[in-house]
Amino acid sequence: MIDCNNNFFHLYNEKISYLFYVMPNHQLGHLYYGKNLGQLSQGELEYLADHSNRGAEITEYDPKMKDFSLGDRMQEYPVFGTSDFREGALDIKLGQEQVYPDFKYDHYEISRGKKRNESYPASYGDDAENLIIYLKDEDHGLDLKLTYSIFSDVAAVVRKAEIHNYSDQQYFIENMQSGVLDLPESNYDFLQLSGAWIKERHIRRRPLEQGITKVESLRGATSHQANPFVALVDKNVSNDHGEIFASNLIYSGNFVSQVQVDEWHTSRLMTGVNPQYFTWQLDSGENFAVPEAVLFYTPAGYNGLMQETHTFAKKHVIAQKWLHEKRPIVINNWEATYFDFDEEKLMRLARKAKEVGIECFVLDDGWFGKRDNDHSSLGNWTINRKKFPLGLEHFSKQIHELGMQFGLWFEPEMVSADAPIYQKHPEWVVRHPYQRASIGRNQYVLDFANPEVVNNIFNQMKTVIEKAKVDFVKWDMNRHITEAYSAYLAQKKRPQGEFYYRYILGVYDLYHKLLNAFPDLLIEGCASGGGRYDLGIMYYSPQIWPSDDSDAGERLDIMSGTLLAYPLSTFSNHVSAVPNHQTGRKTSLTFRQNFNSFGPLGYELDLNKLSDDELTAIKNHITWYKEKRDLLVNGQFDQLLPIGDEHNTYAWSVSNDDEQVVGFYRKLAKPNETLDHYLKLKNVDFKADYQIRDHVLKGKFLAEVGLRLPYQLNGWNQAMAQLAGDFQSYIYDVKKI
Repeated sequence: MIDCNNNFFHLYNEKISYLFYVMPNHQLGHLYYGKNLGQLSQGELEYLADHSNRGAEITEYDPKMKDFSLGDRMQEYPVFGTSDFREGALDIKLGQEQVYPDFKYDHYEISRGKKRNESYPASYGDDAENLIIYLKDEDHGLDLKLTYSIFSDVAAVVRKAEIHNYSDQQYFIENMQSGVLDLPESNYDFLQLSGAWIKERHIRRRPLEQGITKVESLRGATSHQANPFVALVDKNVSNDHGEIFASNLIYSGNFVSQVQVDEWHTSRLMTGVNPQYFTWQLDSGENFAVPEAVLFYTPAGYNGLMQETHTFAKKHVIAQKWLHEKRPIVINNWEATYFDFDEEKLMRLARKAKEVGIECFVLDDGWFGKRDNDHSSLGNWTINRKKFPLGLEHFSKQIHELGMQFGLWFEPEMVSADAPIYQKHPEWVVRHPYQRASIGRNQYVLDFANPEVVNNIFNQMKTVIEKAKVDFVKWDMNRHITEAYSAYLAQKKRPQGEFYYRYILGVYDLYHKLLNAFPDLLIEGCASGGGRYDLGIMYYSPQIWPSDDSDAGERLDIMSGTLLAYPLSTFSNHVSAVPNHQTGRKTSLTFRQNFNSFGPLGYELDLNKLSDDELTAIKNHITWYKEKRDLLVNGQFDQLLPIGDEHNTYAWSVSNDDEQVVGFYRKLAKPNETLDHYLKLKNVDFKADYQIRDHVLKGKFLAEVGLRLPYQLNGWNQAMAQLAGDFQSYIYDVKKI
């Protein structure tokens, strides 16, 4: 619902209220974001808006407005330099002159519904209500349009900003943020998802202090090291209790997410395109819009947060068809063969995969050009005739005749020095016009700011996908951008500061072209693993390879962090070989399968090297997984044990109205531990009976007492121990009777 009354604006649903108003200077002031307040009276609105100055050292906004300053006001879209000394959401220059826009409220509109448009990622939904606020700066000839969207089923407000230049002057935007949330307190911890390659999105918390706390990326992608999702969490937050404000960005490039605390302990959360190395030329008559930001709220701790972030991504970002289509169980040949394969070797792997119930064969790197290592052939998307003498379509036909889908790996954004397009078009490479240039992983980045480059790669991919009847694409991206320079932008006389943003627009354009040509194509996102795990990619890729680290023990922490912001359905899992190729760790097949069954399941090992007992275990597990696939991919996810920095024990449940699957994991065995620990379950019917193995227990009992954890071998209880050794796991099937 949206109420607009006497310059007060109230967006609300059953979960939340978001309130702002037109201040005495005709700019927008923020009032409240939190639990639903219901319809408010005029007196209550005015009570909220009543404000007295907080300190003596304020600068008045206008001498005609006694005691009015922006310096101690909560605002909706603040601009630095006009009595507010905190960082603002917008910085504009006229030539070398800094401009201080003064956007004043003009009028508003309300619309209903948001259509999905695959040309650019954004939230969508028939149940959306959209409040569009129009503001005007007549001195500079600029209009600002702020859009707020709220949905009926999620505690989130979506923010977007767009600027229009109706003057006859040329401006340069140097900073334009997507979302701002001013809060009256700062007694929170700042939570971020950080790490590195093969250890992405670990949970990190630090207290807010006066000043700026931020995470950012300048790598051309959201990155392994950082993620645009951040949260302000109650100091005593737990799985089910504690207030959390969070933000995320529907974008895949350079970003910044930060909180600034002022001298009065007001917190200003901002998120958007990173202003470092960003400049956008805004000519007369032109518009510029930034990506959407999402602001979440929950009073119900981490599990409450996940219900909101997961619902939002599944219902309002990811294409709806993937809520209903079965995600295929895949076999990926990478860790089984690396570059060393031919058609016969792959077919032996495919036939064994079919025997155990796997549904899709994904051919990874090395099928094209003269690619026998990572020094060659990227950008040359022609069939490697040495490995496929009868063509890729011949191999694909055999896979399809087995009754399996066929998947194929591409790295569309990259090029090797021996590729024909590199030789013919050296200007298509991202590289400054000087002799020295960096190289990463023996490859260069293509200039996706140039539409001609995108079209070339699309046409190459389209030819292969059509001929080989590809069902599944794994889209990889294995190096970050250095020496960001576009010969195309130079030729168009556009600022090089536009490059990073235009590059990501090119990535989205290629996704759009592929899905427009092949509407049923499942594209799995990947960027050296989890280097681009964000809502922008999820708009096109319903699942993402979360990390090149396939070790289930390490994935416990990666998953725990990732699932605070993104749903289980996006978390692609592969059971890999031991010793693990990234950590050298040996874990049991049971442990690896028990972990990887939560989300889309896959395998990445040489099945022909396994024993008959191992193959039987895989076949039986796949049979079980297929029976519960929709639950394990799309069910409600809840953490059952405390999360945070790396723990030793983990437990979660995935549930619907009729059943749930509970996973328990312990990394290292502990001597002489207490035997009787219980997991209190979520999302159960208190009055119903539930079957758990040989036991029948009431829902109320499971919620208040819980499931008994399996007995761990602790030195003396050999006769009754159910688990022994390091890296233990246990799966419970809980069915309503």
